[in-house]
Amino acid sequence: MSVFQNVLVFFNEIGMYEVVLPFLLIFTIVYALLDKTRVLGVERIGDKEFPKRNINSMVAFVVGFIIVASTQLVAIISDIIANTVMLLLLIVLFMLLAGTMQRDDGQGFQVEGWYKNAFMVIMFVGIILIFLNAFGWLQALWFWLLGSWNSQFLGVIIMLLIFAGVIWWITSDPARKAARGEK
Repeated sequence: MSVFQNVLVFFNEIGMYEVVLPFLLIFTIVYALLDKTRVLGVERIGDKEFPKRNINSMVAFVVGFIIVASTQLVAIISDIIANTVMLLLLIVLFMLLAGTMQRDDGQGFQVEGWYKNAFMVIMFVGIILIFLNAFGWLQALWFWLLGSWNSQFLGVIIMLLIFAGVIWWITSDPARKAARGEK
């Protein structure tokens, strides 16, 4: 094994990935939220107000340790982060592939029109699937769908899609599209 692999194995053995990094992540997020929202109050120094950083840091510290104490929560957080990073990597790779088909006008690659909305829906569905998988619900949902799949179920799905299409068609405003320059 190389030296770098030995370092990674050592980090794994001392609990860097299961304890230290999740603690730092939770501590940072909780502290930032408490500091930004000023939920735990402010202190006045002169004519300025500052968040109570000592209380914010203690609460974030305790919340971080409580989260790290639960191995199930750490496993869920690790799974969500790993899958979200994979989704971000897929977005970057998609943008690289789509960017090869664009002209170079100095503006960079931008997704416009219905592509933008479709891309956002795909990413939202991807994030929902990541969370369902992290909680162990995706497999149960998949087996339920396979067990429920019949012609009546398919008919309901098709009818819901038709209703959604009709509602979208009725509520779409041609004047607003014309004002934005869309077809």
